[in-house]
Amino acid sequence: MTAGVDLDNVCADFGTFRAVDRVNVNIQPGEFFSFLGPSGCGKTTILRMISGFTNPSEGVIRIGGKDMKNTRPNQRPTALIFQNLALFPLMPVWENIAFGLEVRGVDKNTRRAKAEELLRLVDLPDAADKRVSQLSGGQKQRVAIARALAVEPDVMLLDEPLSALDLKLRQHMRAELRAIQKRTQVTFIYITHDQGEALAMSDRVGVMSQGKLQQVATPREIYDAPANGFVASFVGENNIFSGEVAGAEGAFATFRTASGTFQARLGPNTTGAKTRLFLRPEHVTLQAGPGALNSIPVEVTDVAFEGNFISIQSRDSSGQMLVAEARNDGAATVPKPGEKLHMVFDPAHALILAGDTAAKDPDA
Repeated sequence: MTAGVDLDNVCADFGTFRAVDRVNVNIQPGEFFSFLGPSGCGKTTILRMISGFTNPSEGVIRIGGKDMKNTRPNQRPTALIFQNLALFPLMPVWENIAFGLEVRGVDKNTRRAKAEELLRLVDLPDAADKRVSQLSGGQKQRVAIARALAVEPDVMLLDEPLSALDLKLRQHMRAELRAIQKRTQVTFIYITHDQGEALAMSDRVGVMSQGKLQQVATPREIYDAPANGFVASFVGENNIFSGEVAGAEGAFATFRTASGTFQARLGPNTTGAKTRLFLRPEHVTLQAGPGALNSIPVEVTDVAFEGNFISIQSRDSSGQMLVAEARNDGAATVPKPGEKLHMVFDPAHALILAGDTAAKDPDA
């Protein structure tokens, strides 16, 4: 009950607008794969093409090695969970779950038994006879998952199913979804603009921008070794310095900016391209004196308590705002606004990348 999905040079055009531009990706059977990107980047269009509700303008989509061209949505081995869940309020929970089986002509006793089996799988063993209105938001999510699993899909397609939940429940449901996927071994293809969801749940992530697939990699590779400036700035926070490469030696280069000249790692495809230096806030240190390499004199402007870490904002002599993060473990010395310090960082933790940066999605 699982299958891989291949997208081979897939495009989607709406009039003169190209929503998806030559996407190539191989999603393995049993993989939890997420498409991550801002609103309007084409990720939902990809999901609709896989499910059969939108036809690709070019390219081939294969599920389990079979070309899906001219295959209707109800003939594909997929199940789609929408953002609004679309549960039936007048049916008890078990009938919601078994609805797809009823459409297929399965008898009532078998439908009931299958629904109860799936309710145990999603950890709602006593909910069969409840009404949808009696369930919490997280319980409704699990019922929607159980209903999709009832028809035994090879591929589960999830279109931002957690976006309507509050933060604490979203975080809980991430773990629930991941656990259900591991228990069933069904291929999950997940659409989200929330980087936390994608990084926490996925085996691999495909980051999209303006219809193009920017990078496909594991969550750790996406975060630690982004392919370009868009991926680096969209996934996680960064201090970003504009400038130019002044010389390179091996994997490292000298990078000249208005804030100073630094040593940093060279990312891919930087030769002859417009480049920036990316530095994550957790990889910098604030100290009283300058460092031997990569040291920026700064003045602390604000200190924000964020729970498990403390965000320290500062300004350098060029006027650029910079951020450092300190763990809230009792060991960190937290400076006060107005203090003059030096921000120092290891060249191995600074990355020179080409490409535009992301305009952050306001909902992300």
